[in-house]
Amino acid sequence: MIHIRSASEIEKISKACQIVKETLEFIQELIAPGITTMELDNEAEKFIRAKGAKPGFKGLYGYPATLCISIDDEVVHGIPNNRKLQDGEIVSIDVGSLIDGYYGDHAKSFAVGTVDSKKEKLMSVTRECLLDGIDHALPGNRIGDIGHAVQKKAESNGFGVVTELVGHGIGTKLHEEPQIPNYGKPGTGPKIEVGMCFAIEPMINMGTPGVFTKKDGWTVCTNDGMPSAHFEHTITITEEGAKILTI
Repeated sequence: MIHIRSASEIEKISKACQIVKETLEFIQELIAPGITTMELDNEAEKFIRAKGAKPGFKGLYGYPATLCISIDDEVVHGIPNNRKLQDGEIVSIDVGSLIDGYYGDHAKSFAVGTVDSKKEKLMSVTRECLLDGIDHALPGNRIGDIGHAVQKKAESNGFGVVTELVGHGIGTKLHEEPQIPNYGKPGTGPKIEVGMCFAIEPMINMGTPGVFTKKDGWTVCTNDGMPSAHFEHTITITEEGAKILTI
């Protein structure tokens, strides 16, 4: 079932989204060579709880942490640990919050220190993929229009689109219908309507699209060992188009 949210519900989702937006802004200032991913996670949890919210990921499906922190060839769902960030790496950070019964979800990829031009391009194009997808989240369009826009931008730049993982509806659950793939055919899939709320999240690989999950059962990595980037916004659909709630 795809939910049509009321104005009061969207207000609550927006509140959760502002918390994750502010969390990533806070964490961005801490990202530097030498800091551990666990230190970032601890700081994020304290920040979210200080806002009166709960970490949206911690304990969900058994996930043990506040943030998903994925480095270089790790696509998503990396578990924070004592690994120190190194100069030249890409670190992708995904965060959720839960407040007043509603979720917010947001992700960005960051450069640790100075990254090379190939990684800069990967992050830039992945961000553009997200914005192109959002531009196609219009009332009357179809879910396939979003995925097609993402795929077109990524593949035209020679990058691989992860197909095993998707964006999603969001509200009283972190993951709701519909699924929102980062690929697709225009004019296919469920119709987009005013009041829907989505988390759109391109996961784009520098090389081939294939991925696998590590033995920890969570961390998804590229098959070819090349870097990946991940950007995500939570949006709601208005009569004028998509409104980004995580900015």
